[in-house]
Amino acid sequence: MNASRVQATVIGDSDAEPEALTAAEAVGAILARLGVTVVTGGRGGIMEAASKGAAEAGGLTVGVLPFEDSSKANSWCKVVIPTGLGHARNYVNILCGDFIIVIGGGAGTLSEMCFAWIQNKPIFALKAFGGYAQEFAGKQLDSLRPDVVISCENLRELEKKIGDWLHLDNILN
Repeated sequence: MNASRVQATVIGDSDAEPEALTAAEAVGAILARLGVTVVTGGRGGIMEAASKGAAEAGGLTVGVLPFEDSSKANSWCKVVIPTGLGHARNYVNILCGDFIIVIGGGAGTLSEMCFAWIQNKPIFALKAFGGYAQEFAGKQLDSLRPDVVISCENLRELEKKIGDWLHLDNILN
């Protein structure tokens, strides 16, 4: 991984509750402050909130759309990748991130978590907002890997764990 171009894919509910959206916005801002590019599915909910937080903090935002039409991206995406792949774009979305952050999440988010697990991507789960982030925080998805989904109780813990991971990865590479 090139430390000067670290990318995080932020995944979660497209129809999240206001508290989760506020948290996703803060996550985007945290990532931007750390110099991490924010990748999302480019649509609404958690995706839009994380993109907004990153963009307002001066970060780079990328939206990987399921559609062929780039005009369907949320307005906070600075780079838009229209795939025309429908839900299959979830795999592309995950491949774009060096690590994954999960907030809430339904079936689409679960598919992205599974792709991340298979691709050996670190998965950070902000568990306060339910969904699959809460269900799998601190657990393995299966026996394919010896590690677990990294459980984060709050934004402060998430920021610390990401900072530690970024620092460790830079030392190892």
